[in-house]
Amino acid sequence: MEPPALLVDRLMKRYRPNAAPAVEGLSFTLPRGQVLGLLGGNGAGKTTTIAMLLGLLVPTSGRVVALGHDMAQDRFAALARMNFSSPYLALPAKLTVAENLRVYGHLYDVPGLERRITDLAEQLQLTDFINRAAGDLSAGQKTRVALAKALINKPDLLLLDEPTASLDPDTGDWVRGWLERYRAETGCAILLASHNMAEVERLCDQVLMLKQGRAVDRGSPAELLAKYGRDDMEQVFLDIARGRQQVPA
Repeated sequence: MEPPALLVDRLMKRYRPNAAPAVEGLSFTLPRGQVLGLLGGNGAGKTTTIAMLLGLLVPTSGRVVALGHDMAQDRFAALARMNFSSPYLALPAKLTVAENLRVYGHLYDVPGLERRITDLAEQLQLTDFINRAAGDLSAGQKTRVALAKALINKPDLLLLDEPTASLDPDTGDWVRGWLERYRAETGCAILLASHNMAEVERLCDQVLMLKQGRAVDRGSPAELLAKYGRDDMEQVFLDIARGRQQVPA
């Protein structure tokens, strides 16, 4: 059988020897072609987890296997087929949008790069500002460019941190629809960290809830709604964040 897109086994990160772990005992799998929501409040461990999944942070203990490659042994083979998007990480401000995409395309050795840039510009509505400096873009435009950068190599595993942050409702809805089509067409697996609970309900097959570095609940959005007796995931999020109990079986 084909290995899952992600296998995370007892992952732990402690920044200082005597400090409390930022992430502790985290285990999960992300099957290919599925979307997993990674949810939690500020300080729950989401950013640390994503950094370890990308190989940017070395875990204190535990293991990450991405696309069949152990990230401690063979991370570059996995990274060639992965990508990451966050509106909170700025692209080089003086380079134009096209130049930024060209730089990342060369890093990933993307074949037919100019055609790929043109296609992404059309699909993500970047054409009107493709030759504008990245530092001169609005927040919503920067978010769309960050997504284009994450898709430049047609990844099999996509890590998204707040992919629709700073987008107006209409554009945010359009981006979610685009991601749904991309997953359906390519079989890409997506790990989604988001505070937009409507987005989570729409896109995610499974949800992993983090609190103080630990997984405290998991399941499909429908399963979690039923477990907590709630009408939407925002209410479930608040229940878990505030330590409220689930509905008795």
